[in-house]
Amino acid sequence: MPKTLRAVEITKPGAPEVLQPTTRPVPAPGHGEILIKLAYAGVNRPDALQRAGMYAPPPTASDLPGLEGSGTVAAIGPGVSDWAVGDEVCALLPGGGYAEYVTTPAAHALPIPNGMALKEAACLPETYYTVWSNVFMRGGLKAGERFLVHGGSSGIGTTAIQLASTLGARVFTTAGSDDKCKVCTDLGAEVAINYKDADFVEVMAEAGGANLILDMVGGSYIARNIKALADEGRMVHIAFLTGPKAEINFAQIMARRLTITGSTLRPQSDAAKAAIAAELREHVWPLLDAGRVKPIMDSTYPLDEAAKAHAHMESSTHIGKIVLEV
Repeated sequence: MPKTLRAVEITKPGAPEVLQPTTRPVPAPGHGEILIKLAYAGVNRPDALQRAGMYAPPPTASDLPGLEGSGTVAAIGPGVSDWAVGDEVCALLPGGGYAEYVTTPAAHALPIPNGMALKEAACLPETYYTVWSNVFMRGGLKAGERFLVHGGSSGIGTTAIQLASTLGARVFTTAGSDDKCKVCTDLGAEVAINYKDADFVEVMAEAGGANLILDMVGGSYIARNIKALADEGRMVHIAFLTGPKAEINFAQIMARRLTITGSTLRPQSDAAKAAIAAELREHVWPLLDAGRVKPIMDSTYPLDEAAKAHAHMESSTHIGKIVLEV
């Protein structure tokens, strides 16, 4: 086991170029933890928010960005019995994923799905934890319901479309180009709305309203989402790309019996994340093993080019997930 590792750190809050290579000591797994020798790390919007100084890591987490990855178990801490050295895993991370080695609670790791390469598996944890916990556990999506997900060509969007359609929901989505809309319909969306050409509120009204909306846009979309909901509809927020504030009519929420909720994944307890992992293993991993759903890949960058990966992600030209090869 080496004593030091290569990593990429945030030298100061700012634009992508503040991401710079560094070296750090290899961490040791604590009680209930595993040490993973990473092969790939996923790149996600929370990484960019942390880089910009807008999403501080929890006090006990690494200051290095990176919330998911895949690789091989290199060491196990006391109290770990589910994994052994040499096992291939993908895992949700508390931070520290832009590095050669990282520790994480053993209960937050999942096996590599059948026939899947480590590169694709690195895209699973952050996205699938987020979608499953918000769309199905919190949002309660059921077969036959009308489900609207914004940002359909993103990592979250492509995952939500596949899972919801595979489990029997009617999926509607928004995207910013005809090419992105086609990707969404190919993945199982019934209707993909180019938001530059059409109003999703009108489209959903014609369809009968959305029973559930998954939103990461915020801002002006908040009030419009309320209009797009069916009576007794639910709206789940997971991010606010255009801002968290809006003026809304609460009389509509009362009269139409609407539910508005949301969550962020990283601040949740280890026990809560372990419960999500258990549901994923039971309900979603069989779908991945059977090839019924899959991660949609955009591009791969070397670890040392994390700044380029962030610039690409923030351009919003990507479709699916971006990963770093460690």
